[in-house]
Amino acid sequence: MTTHFHIFTWVVGIILFFVAYFMPADAKAQKIVHMITRLFYVLIVISGALLFFKFSAHDPAQYGVKFLLGLLTIGMAEMALVRKKKGKPSTMFLILFIVFLVLTVGMGIHLPIGW
Repeated sequence: MTTHFHIFTWVVGIILFFVAYFMPADAKAQKIVHMITRLFYVLIVISGALLFFKFSAHDPAQYGVKFLLGLLTIGMAEMALVRKKKGKPSTMFLILFIVFLVLTVGMGIHLPIGW
């Protein structure tokens, strides 16, 4: 059940991130979507931590690296949204978000509880 909840939270989080990123920065709806996205960041970290503590006994190094990649992914997403909102260039953080996202999902698929 925890794995399905974790996958659900990061899928919704990614969708919300892109919705918030491509909205006009001065729109009130963008602020609301950004706050909901932050709530999903918290849910992603909590569900990921539960999975980490549940399965990290099998291979703690790989699960630790995936946990760090997940935190970096969330960090780059938040940096991209905040910089875009402030009117600063955010393309680098968007690219880093996509790179870390691909690495995190790839590592998750590679782990024993992945596909």
